[in-house]
Amino acid sequence: MGKYFGTDGYRGEANVNLTADSAFRVGKFLGWYYGQQKKNGEHCRIVIGKDTRRSSYMFEYAIAAGITATGADAYLLHVTTTPSVAYVARSEDFDCGVMISASHNPYYDNGIKVINGNGEKLGDDVIKKIEDYLDGVTPEVPLATRADIGRTIDFAAGRNRYIGYLISLATRSFKGKKVALDCSNGSASSVAKSVFDALGADTHVIHNEPNGTNINDKCGSTHIESLQKYVVEQGCDVGFAYDGDADRCLAVDEDGRVVNGDQIMYVCGCYMKEQGQLQDNTIVTTVMSNFGLYKALDEVGIRYEKTKVGDRFVYENMSQNGFSLGGEQSGHIIFLRHATTGDGILTSIKVMETMLAKKQSLKQLAAPFVVFPQVLKNVRVLDKESAQNNPAVQKAVQEVTEALGNDGRILLRASGTEPLVRVMVEADTEEKCERYVDQVITVMNKEGLVLTVQ
Repeated sequence: MGKYFGTDGYRGEANVNLTADSAFRVGKFLGWYYGQQKKNGEHCRIVIGKDTRRSSYMFEYAIAAGITATGADAYLLHVTTTPSVAYVARSEDFDCGVMISASHNPYYDNGIKVINGNGEKLGDDVIKKIEDYLDGVTPEVPLATRADIGRTIDFAAGRNRYIGYLISLATRSFKGKKVALDCSNGSASSVAKSVFDALGADTHVIHNEPNGTNINDKCGSTHIESLQKYVVEQGCDVGFAYDGDADRCLAVDEDGRVVNGDQIMYVCGCYMKEQGQLQDNTIVTTVMSNFGLYKALDEVGIRYEKTKVGDRFVYENMSQNGFSLGGEQSGHIIFLRHATTGDGILTSIKVMETMLAKKQSLKQLAAPFVVFPQVLKNVRVLDKESAQNNPAVQKAVQEVTEALGNDGRILLRASGTEPLVRVMVEADTEEKCERYVDQVITVMNKEGLVLTVQ
């Protein structure tokens, strides 16, 4: 991780530690950097998408101004999803793409995600160059003049092509299936219903009226309770919940039970194995995946790999090894044959495909997966590194590790996007998980490391 860019872009509170000026300078650098690689007088082309936060409009114009000021052209997708920016960047021959979103964070936060021309998250080498420019380590980039100044171009058609692409991936009609979609008042509001309607589903949508401040507000994949209630009350066959920029998806079965990213990977992975589509019979997971996933995969003879938390690390492992399925418990699922990022709407299409092909409900498909109790608490700290490396905290973690033995695990890790340290324990009972998590947090409190616990 860099100084400004974490595991999922440059993130902060709008106009507090992520300002319009910062966005302008990021746009300037990107326009200049990719412009240097063009030949024969061609203009650099950068595509921009945004979510529904009020500040996203400010950042969109600031980034576009920076891009055009250095002679590149900015193509605006307007409100769209992160995976759509990745798709358009790679399929329409753009030099790079920018998504303005803070994903599942509250509306007052925002972020800048930069995607290269292959639809992948930007490499650390380019991120370092951007950060050096932001800090004034490298010289100011030259501004374009006269006919060399770039243009801003409406490119809503790119989002429509992405919608068409998603529809084309479905192998079966969804006719006869009653499906609930929670769009989190975010990016999915501009895409999801159109896709499911086109595929013939009886589509019911909630939290689909963004107003700039209600994104992720008691809705979406991080607040799935209202979707659970809706699915049961309306008698839906299945429900899907997205996060603010729709690169995550969690599901709800017909009884209102949550089916998380680990369970989705199990369900889809088993079907892909049957179809000969699970490359090297392997699923890529992260260290946050549940013990239950590994036990369930062992039962059906599917191998797995573990990466650091973050879909960029999952993607790197998949692309290096040619694996076809990977993801996170939080709902970032990557189907590498079709996408280079987690894609919530694509994930929901794949779950529907599995249900229809197997002629089983999501409840039936997920039944063999027995979830181990897991407790995770977010500790807001003054300094993530100091909190993690504190000797007393490390000793407490070691004591819990020894107490759990082979019947559980503890994980202490820093958030890549917020000043948080996450304390997670898995064990055979929830009471044991709670006790061991609190045991470590008590030590962190005694050491004066904690601001709040969430």
